[in-house]
Amino acid sequence: VQLVESGGGLVQPGESRRLSCGASGSIKSFNVIGWYRQAPGKQRELVASFSRSVGISYGDSVKGRFTISRDDAKNLLYLQMNSLKPEDTGLYYCNAHLLGLEYWGPGTQVTVSS
Repeated sequence: VQLVESGGGLVQPGESRRLSCGASGSIKSFNVIGWYRQAPGKQRELVASFSRSVGISYGDSVKGRFTISRDDAKNLLYLQMNSLKPEDTGLYYCNAHLLGLEYWGPGTQVTVSS
């Protein structure tokens, strides 16, 4: 399984950005697929995910601002990020679980700064 993120970049506070994650296999097959992020000096944290068992989950800091979505036909996962804040800055990773194994993409950098 290969995951590749895209869409990162430099954005100003208050702006929006959409990230994409392309998967080499069918994303419908994954038990869990979602987004994590890691800021400098901080631990990696959940941003949003789809889970077969619990549905959609969001990290507390992004609820109401970020939306996770998917296009199963294209094997793409999206993260729509609105009202971006400087504290949203970090490396955003696509993550998936399949048959007991966990997969990560290389990440895409999002920097929120004026």
